[in-house]
Amino acid sequence: MSRLPEPPLLVITARAFTRRPIRAVVAHVFAGGCRWLMVREKDLSDRALAGMVRDFLEMARPYQALVTVNGNVDVAADVGAHGVHLQHADHVTPARRRLGKRALIGVSAHSLSEAHEAARAGADYITLSPIFASISKPGYGPTGDEGLDLLRAVVRAIPTPVMALGGITAENAARCLEAGAAGVAVLGRVMGALNPQAEVRALVKAVTGGGGR
Repeated sequence: MSRLPEPPLLVITARAFTRRPIRAVVAHVFAGGCRWLMVREKDLSDRALAGMVRDFLEMARPYQALVTVNGNVDVAADVGAHGVHLQHADHVTPARRRLGKRALIGVSAHSLSEAHEAARAGADYITLSPIFASISKPGYGPTGDEGLDLLRAVVRAIPTPVMALGGITAENAARCLEAGAAGVAVLGRVMGALNPQAEVRALVKAVTGGGGR
């Protein structure tokens, strides 16, 4: 798959942060305009995770949204998810072999060298983090403009689309796009929101040129 979903917003699930059942949050995510959901629930068994992803795939269908799985290639293959997100570049080739050429395969990167490795491995995109200090990992993150400086360096160095991750909000998302990001990825800001749909709508507006709140 050569093209990332539009709008350029990836919402990552983490039910540990939610204020309501995860299924309700996901319904808000799609209703708010997001068309790309990554299921990241690492504590679940394969069976429970597969059931969750199948449910979210059904919810996504009316919106023509994509649902990908974090870290579990077997579950992604078994349920027919749209792709998988990996932690290491050396996992890209076996994942591609298992899921096929149309699968959306991403890799996490936290440095320029890791981004290079992911690009060489044939990842469809990378998530680069942290750009800002984040809700999901308090105390972990860059200060000042360090994250944006790294983002600019990575975008200049590799052809692979880069999704900015870590502390992204409707107020700062445009800065990531200005630095060259293909889009933004959000976890805690949406998962922990009192009104996830409103949060997603504000993020969509920000990444499509409508500004922040």
